[in-house]
Amino acid sequence: MIIQFITDFLKHRLTAKSRHGTHSPFVYQLADEVIYDFTDKSEYKNIELQRKKLFNDDSIITVTDLGAGSHLNKNKTKKVSQIAKNALKSPRLAKLIYRLAKHTKAKTAIELGTCLGITTAYLSKANPNADIITIEGCPETANVAKNNFTALNLNNIELHVGNFDSILPDVIAKQPTLDFVYIDGNHRKEATLNYFKWCLPKVTENSLLIFDDIYWSEGMKEAWAEIKNQPDVTVTIDLFWIGLVYFKKGQAKEHFKLKF
Repeated sequence: MIIQFITDFLKHRLTAKSRHGTHSPFVYQLADEVIYDFTDKSEYKNIELQRKKLFNDDSIITVTDLGAGSHLNKNKTKKVSQIAKNALKSPRLAKLIYRLAKHTKAKTAIELGTCLGITTAYLSKANPNADIITIEGCPETANVAKNNFTALNLNNIELHVGNFDSILPDVIAKQPTLDFVYIDGNHRKEATLNYFKWCLPKVTENSLLIFDDIYWSEGMKEAWAEIKNQPDVTVTIDLFWIGLVYFKKGQAKEHFKLKF
């Protein structure tokens, strides 16, 4: 699996373009102003300080795994520091999620897979007046995330704890439209496609769906291919680590690979 992942990464680097290799005005502008905006921002500082605290947190919690690769619950005890080092999105990627959320001007952002809450914090800071709805399967991990939200004084986050398949449909049903959805968790083909299909009735031409770890496994690569081919999808951007899905009306269907 690791060898295949590395092979996929190298293939992506060889075939992906930069902003200057795109012929779409929309994608060029997005790349120039959002994806490749590596300037430091004041909102990053406190969140990254909180990340460092997690790296040094040796408290032990019981982690309930609801199924990245299994239908069975698996409980393991882990140090918070271990989870932070292995499971949190990198600062580079988390900051990109912030910029994408800010760019959409979303009134509501939904995140599937809270983990320790660092990426959730970036979503909160991107749109302080928006409602951030995040879902986490593991109660003790969610509790750590909740403490991080308190430490960062974030007051626009609604945290749900439980099985994604049970909670997400209800969350979607309560939204008039979906502005921004970040799907990170349960990296199985069937589950990923279900989440996508549940979102479809509520998307608009301004919606952005982000899928994490699209090269995680053969199943995730197949799911990403099916999502790209869905008729309502007009523009996708494959950044290897994540895939961006847009539904722009009047836009020719195009798929892009960009280096990131």
